[in-house]
Amino acid sequence: MKSPAPMRNGAQELAKEYLRLGGHRLLVMDDNILSTESWEADTPEAETFWRRKIEILEPRQRNEVMSFLPSINVT
Repeated sequence: MKSPAPMRNGAQELAKEYLRLGGHRLLVMDDNILSTESWEADTPEAETFWRRKIEILEPRQRNEVMSFLPSINVT
C-alpha cells in the first residue's frame, strides 16, 4: 500500500524559504500576540522575500508564517 504524500503547509514553506535565504527574524509571542524581532540584519534576498511574500499577507496568514520561525520565547 502506498503511503500518502506529506501535506504541504504554505505558511511553513514560506518560513523555511525565508530562513534558507538568510532571514534572522525570531518569533516573539506575548499574550498570544505574535511579532518578530531581529538582532542581525537579514540578507538582501531574505529581506526582499519578506517584503514581497510575507509582509503583504493578511494578519492571520502572516501570523501563521511567523509561528514557524524560531522563537525567543521559552516554553
